[in-house]
Amino acid sequence: MKLNNLKPAEGSTHSSRRIGRGTGSGLGGTSTRGNKGAKSRSGYKRKIGFEGGQMPLQRRIPKAGFKNINHKEYVAVNLSTLQSLAESKNLTKISKSDLVDADLVKASSLVKILGNGELKAKLEVEANAFSKTAEEAIKAVGGNATII
Repeated sequence: MKLNNLKPAEGSTHSSRRIGRGTGSGLGGTSTRGNKGAKSRSGYKRKIGFEGGQMPLQRRIPKAGFKNINHKEYVAVNLSTLQSLAESKNLTKISKSDLVDADLVKASSLVKILGNGELKAKLEVEANAFSKTAEEAIKAVGGNATII
């Protein structure tokens, strides 16, 4: 066996249909495209969402709402979570990097501390935002809430 006498297995390949090569081929004339209309012409490409001339769905449904470009998405972390984190790792200062290390938030996300739960330890907490109840609870224990 040599490279010059290699060929595919018998029946594994077939020749493609040669369309538009005269009436004698059986595939001439309209070249399997039917008669007239956009689909029979060269370069035809149906638009996305085209419904045969019927008003498309994206134009039938009215516009609604808007997207606020100034909206900020915060990841919520409760005081109970901070308390358990401080107890497990013996922390007195909790920053965003501590929350990232504990897999509570991603490094790119904004963090907001919420007042759900009870805080017993005196903590210095750094975050992007605080709720009023969370800030009051941190200061009531003698801690400090710092906005980054």
